Amino acid sequence: MNFLKEKLSKNKIAIVLIQLLKDAKKDAFREIIKELMPYDISEQYNELPVKHRSLFLEYLDVPQLTSLLRHLTRDEQLQVLHILKPDRSVELLELMKNDDLAFLLSGLKDSQIEKLITQMKHEESEIVRRILAYPEKSAGRKMSDRYVWINKKYTIEKAIEKLKHFSELAEYLNYLYVIDEHKKLVGVVSYRDLLLADSKTTVEEIMTKNIISVDVFTKQQEVAKLIARHDFVSIPVVIEDNTLVGIITVDDVLDIIMREADEDIEMLLASGKSIDFKTKPLVAAYRRLPWLILLLFIGLVSGSIIARFEATLEAVVALAFFMPMIAGMTGNTGTQSLAVVVRGLVTQDLTTKQALKLIFREFLVGIIIGITCAIIISIIAYVWQGSFVLGLVVGSSLFATLIIGTIAGTVIPIILHKFKVDPAVASGPLITTINDILSLLIYFGIATMFISKLM
Repeated sequence: MNFLKEKLSKNKIAIVLIQLLKDAKKDAFREIIKELMPYDISEQYNELPVKHRSLFLEYLDVPQLTSLLRHLTRDEQLQVLHILKPDRSVELLELMKNDDLAFLLSGLKDSQIEKLITQMKHEESEIVRRILAYPEKSAGRKMSDRYVWINKKYTIEKAIEKLKHFSELAEYLNYLYVIDEHKKLVGVVSYRDLLLADSKTTVEEIMTKNIISVDVFTKQQEVAKLIARHDFVSIPVVIEDNTLVGIITVDDVLDIIMREADEDIEMLLASGKSIDFKTKPLVAAYRRLPWLILLLFIGLVSGSIIARFEATLEAVVALAFFMPMIAGMTGNTGTQSLAVVVRGLVTQDLTTKQALKLIFREFLVGIIIGITCAIIISIIAYVWQGSFVLGLVVGSSLFATLIIGTIAGTVIPIILHKFKVDPAVASGPLITTINDILSLLIYFGIATMFISKLM
């Protein structure tokens, strides 16, 4: 079977799997599946014709189903649960990580959630209910209860013995979290320190007391920053009285980062909601339309500005030649600044002092870019149209609009961030449209001032 995995392409494996499903050759099917990674299994499942999916899922064992779900979208996960028989669905849900299960169930109605979790074991269902009670993007929603804790009074020997007993339940054994008799977090000890310590020593003697933890209500983005900043592979989650209730691991953080990045990209592109290769045309259009219709009406303001300066355009037709360039350059520089600010806000906290420093820096960047581009376009305009004044008008307009565009792309997301609004909603198209309006006002304003010299 290793030969099959190495020699056959993804498409050929798919053909073999479909044939085995048609022939109901369960053992041969499982032999091939056993050689595939979970992600590869999910790809095969997604490419499979709908009529074969039920049998495909039936032939997978529950651990394989659990791995498969981790590589599917929430909608695809719900489809799998719908296809599976009720008893297998419940068994699958009980094997899933609590945080993954909470994410999956959060896409359902309360009645549907209750119907599913009431069929689970009481202990598991109570854990899921507790996790779902926390805000959607909080640490409580992302934490896992699959970790190993040890009491500070344990000897090293007893701690290692417990570790061996619960190793299958723990996601990470790099750190062991130390609690007191009231289950309050009091320290952390590394697996390496345990192995090197004398077996009769107590955990309290070797543990690190200066421990970084997060509250269940801490935002997931903040958790991601902490783990990245300190190079942790996991971080403990506590409630108000410092009672240990779970951990968040580095792979959970990757999920958070990917999800946040997807959301920011969607908003930066003004698509609003998730659109991928599989999204149907009508759905994709429906999700894009609201923003585009809003931008359409804002864009009409640009048309009214041009109409207002119709006389200026009629007097000097050459002004029209540079309109697209002025508007385009201003929109581009605004979008560049927006990308820098949004990325910065995601990776670090921004104080008022830092915000002012950033605005001043972008102002200087705008001046440097403005001077450079203004000189170039002034020379081009003069050579092309043979008018020094026209070159001066176009150059000075571009200089002013590039500064304003850069400042707009910096200030708007910062203001939104201060008002607790996701700065990514200051999307590229929105910044571009606003800068189009400002650039046209400045361009025609300056041109009108020099109209007598231009004619």
